[in-house]
Amino acid sequence: MATMAQAVRLALHYGEEHLGVTDVFGEDVGPPLGGVFTVTQGLKTAWNTPLDERGIIGTAMGIAYAGGRPVCEIQFCDYAFNVLDLLKIAGNQRWASGGEYDMPIVVMTPTGAGIRGSIYHSHSFDSWATRLPGWKIVMPSNPLDAYGLMLAAILDPNPVLYLLPKALLRVRGERLIPGEPDDPEQLSRMIDAPIGDRTHWTPQWPPVQEYIVPIGRAELVRQGSEATIISYGRHLPMCIQAADELTRQEGIHCDVIDLRSLFPYDWELISQSVRKTGRVLIVNEDTEVTNFAEHLLRRIVEEHFYDLLVRPRALMGKHVPGIGMNQVYERNSVPQLEDVRAAIRELLAEPA
Repeated sequence: MATMAQAVRLALHYGEEHLGVTDVFGEDVGPPLGGVFTVTQGLKTAWNTPLDERGIIGTAMGIAYAGGRPVCEIQFCDYAFNVLDLLKIAGNQRWASGGEYDMPIVVMTPTGAGIRGSIYHSHSFDSWATRLPGWKIVMPSNPLDAYGLMLAAILDPNPVLYLLPKALLRVRGERLIPGEPDDPEQLSRMIDAPIGDRTHWTPQWPPVQEYIVPIGRAELVRQGSEATIISYGRHLPMCIQAADELTRQEGIHCDVIDLRSLFPYDWELISQSVRKTGRVLIVNEDTEVTNFAEHLLRRIVEEHFYDLLVRPRALMGKHVPGIGMNQVYERNSVPQLEDVRAAIRELLAEPA
């Protein structure tokens, strides 16, 4: 089974070969490194840029204007703040031109905590991203979805911000990408660059096939009637684990929804689940003031007030300026598995 980093790399290779990707670029994206998380190793269109986020986004827009289909990377989402104005401009191009000018750019950026990245490499960007009208925003929680969302992003005529949960980039999936070899060690030998001299190394790409996860479609990964748990990215596996523990230990079954797309998001699936369960918990690691979860809570309250059995809740990161490198600081800044467990139990325990 591929890791998420390998899945994105396979998707970009497929994009080069079949979907018209013309350029994959960013800081350390090209050889010899192939990205700080190895997401772009071995890609034939990959090249390196200076340490200049504004130049990266401006170049991507220029390539798109000229008819290309670029995928670029901001090395860590912390540095996307350097270029918010250009992201806004990219997002309004199709709207401002009445659909005359497409903006088919994909901007990848690793986001979130979980790797002891400290203050400049641990921010979350999901809530900021959803404040960029004109952009589509996706964040996978597993390798197969990472592959399918990347193909969908490449094909989209709108700019797509592809958020990579960095804590999951080395996690292997449970489902094979179509065309991926069964043996993970074989896959590694085929597409992972060797340590040391890579001068003569070339990847041996497996015959991966088209698999698209439509942007805007969530997935119901667990089904139940007691509560609705909504998450995405790094915290989705935590929600699944906590829900599975409740099922095994107490026979309690909850809906667990993997949003996959933050905008547009799958309101139809959310709405159906809320009407069924009447209890809602939303989980993410972004800071708790003007968090994307708060938007979902507002809409749930406005449209499902009389369907709710108890007050809906959101479990979010603390409103602090950064994430400390010390393990104690990091663990206490963003929700951990034990926090998810406690939040679900509290939700279930409140009398209707």
